Amino acid sequence: MNCSAPAAVEAPSRGAGAAVVLASTYDLGRQPFALASAAAWLEAAGIDVQLLDLAVSAPDEAALTRASLIGVHLPMHTATRLAQPFFEKVRRVNANAHLAAFGLYAPLNAGWLAELGVGSIIGGEFEAPLVALARAVAAGEGAQIRMVGLEKQKFLVPARNGLPALSRYAHLDMPDGTRRVVGFTEASRGCKHLCRHCPIVPVYHGRFFVIDAATVLADIRALVAAGAEHISFGDPDFFNGVRHALRIVEALHRAFPALTYDATIKIEHLLKHSAALPVLAETGCAFITSAAESFDDRALAALAKDHSGADIATAAGLCRTAGIAFSPTFVAFTPWTTLENYRDMLEAIAELDLIENVAPIQLAIRLLLPEGSLLLELPEVRALIGPFDRSLLCYPWRHADPAVDRLAAEVMALVEADAEAKRSRTETFGRIAAHLAATGVGLRRMPRADAAGRPPAMSEPWYCCAEPTARQQSAY
Repeated sequence: MNCSAPAAVEAPSRGAGAAVVLASTYDLGRQPFALASAAAWLEAAGIDVQLLDLAVSAPDEAALTRASLIGVHLPMHTATRLAQPFFEKVRRVNANAHLAAFGLYAPLNAGWLAELGVGSIIGGEFEAPLVALARAVAAGEGAQIRMVGLEKQKFLVPARNGLPALSRYAHLDMPDGTRRVVGFTEASRGCKHLCRHCPIVPVYHGRFFVIDAATVLADIRALVAAGAEHISFGDPDFFNGVRHALRIVEALHRAFPALTYDATIKIEHLLKHSAALPVLAETGCAFITSAAESFDDRALAALAKDHSGADIATAAGLCRTAGIAFSPTFVAFTPWTTLENYRDMLEAIAELDLIENVAPIQLAIRLLLPEGSLLLELPEVRALIGPFDRSLLCYPWRHADPAVDRLAAEVMALVEADAEAKRSRTETFGRIAAHLAATGVGLRRMPRADAAGRPPAMSEPWYCCAEPTARQQSAY
């Protein structure tokens, strides 16, 4: 069965249901919003559903054995690779179950998933198609859905009661040494921008959808009731709909004055909507994550980021003036990286007093080229790649300068070792700088002491668009 959602998808009515299991393999240490959202739709349709978060719990074999439909959320590369052993396990314990994959990386890896026995693959807006699939499976229709949903849905308040407690997920480390329980939600999906390296673009093609404010606020109230002291907004860009975002945080602050939150916002939007930053500060924004990617304008142009290296410095200053911690993320090693501009990145981070704001993994990330990446359209990228690696689910590439690839591997090893040793961000930064100096391209100016100190930070750093690390590869 091929299914496409109607132009305006309403919440489903109750009806006969099937036994459904929805699983998450990895979601950056966060309680999976996607599972809770899908569960609300399935429950509203009268469909029995059980949620499994495999990042914090072992698979429930009894539930897998009973299920007629088993769906796995694939929001990112690591989650997708971790899904393979789970699908293989499902095939051993319940060969008759219909397997489905949904999320950004499902349509990007459709061929590979089909080889694993996945019958339905859903990208984009997935809730309505999952309900349709569950109904078809229950009716014994030999269902199969292959689609990317880009139709507006009327969202329901996520049903989180089937997920582990918030205390089992990543927490927020505060500058005073205390911790805050974190709840994760979304106020929008998709993105109206077309950054070439972003996995959202091949699925949403510049579309984004807001989740109505009443639904978002109801979800936040439920998260607070479950113990959340901080809310992390998972929108690809919180300022895609800036008025929508401001309405939500103003209402959030009125209802819960002590609640803090964080959001991801493009450099371009921080500059364009700088007048909104004081509002974020007044309503409890603890930090802003922004995909800076590089200080090198050539790399930024290739990635189609629509900001310059100088713009990053401006954004950092705007956030500091507003009283909000600025946490940039980077893709440190790209085809356009040189030893000299890697040094320039370290110097810029130090000069902007951002050493403690940048998780060390950000200094080690090597560009990921998954199936469907718009970067594959660039001749200079195609000249560097090898055949698609089905074990890594990406196109491996080699830098034109072998010294850059050696540095990338060495920095990643250093960062992983320092994480095990629990070294501070400043210590690791210094060790990376010293390692770079051994290549003959050392920092021209020694970093000064970071005047700002460490900002609030998640216990599990956010990152994407990275090739699998050695530690991740050994896990499979």
